[in-house]
This record gives sequence, structure tokens and C-alpha cells, in this order.
Amino acid sequence: MRIQENGKHFVLCYMLGFCAGILYANLVVKDYIISMGILSEYFLNEYSADDIQTAEYLWYVARIRMTPVLILGALGCTKLRKGIVAAFVLWTGFSSGLLFTSAVIKMGVKGIILCLIALIPQFLFYAAGYLALLWYLYTYPQVRWNLTKTVIFLLLMAVGILLECYVNPVIMQMFIQTL
Repeated sequence: MRIQENGKHFVLCYMLGFCAGILYANLVVKDYIISMGILSEYFLNEYSADDIQTAEYLWYVARIRMTPVLILGALGCTKLRKGIVAAFVLWTGFSSGLLFTSAVIKMGVKGIILCLIALIPQFLFYAAGYLALLWYLYTYPQVRWNLTKTVIFLLLMAVGILLECYVNPVIMQMFIQTL
């Protein structure tokens, strides 16, 4: 019963953030979204034609993906851990709502498909790793962290990073070429 209650808190925080992101994109920054070039045809063509230097990209992605983990872990050691978890889930929802709404404004249904493809397959591993960390921080001290959780978490993040660097660019380029 407690797991369902805590899980509902995560979903509620995410959905509140998601709705806020949608509203923000439509009401506050719609003109900026329309004028930005990140989802333009030119940008997508350049992305699909570019040759990604995988070794350099790997270190870039590792740094970008592990920074929030380190910050979340450090802030999770404080007494504000439940608030930090809620704020992180809200921000994740807000960012998702903003991203998907921007994609729809710029590209229509193709934008949603592009966003989903951009998350495949690494998102599954990142989500599992983050959920384990967030769940631990939210339920501490009832749940304890151990070596097994550490190894699994680091493995999930490493696989996600490797997939994002080696598999996702190929999938993205194949999709963009079909547009």
C-alpha cells in the first residue's frame, strides 16, 4: 500500500510539471519557440549529415548525464531529500512538457515521433537508474542503499550513456533522412 502511495506522489509531481511545461510553452514562450532553429529543417538536415566523433561525444554525454546524478545524490544527503526529489520530478515533468510542446509547435505529429525516437533506447536505462535513486532518496531511512544497488545503478547509467552515444545517433539519422 505504501509503495502505491509513494508511486502516486511521483506520478502526480511529474504530471503537474508536465502540464506546467505545456502551459508555459503555449502561453509564455510560444513566439520564441516558433523563432528558434533547433527543430528547423536546416538543423535536422545538418544533424543527419554530420559525422559524430563518438569518443568525444561519449565524454560529453557522460559529463552531462552524471552531473544531475551527483547533484541529486549530494542534495539527497540533506534533510530536504523528499523536497529535492519532488522538485527533481517536477522539473523533469516541466522539461518534458516544454520539449514535447515545442516539438509539436515546430513539427506537428512528426515532432512527437522525433522526441520519442531521440529517447530510444537509452531512456529505458536512465529511467530505471533514476527511479531507483529517487525511490531510495524518497523512502530513506526505511530503505537502505547497498553495494548491489550501487553496481546496478552505475551499470544502468553506463549502458544508457553507451546507447546514447553509439546507437541513438544511428536511429536519429535514419529517422531524419525519412522526413
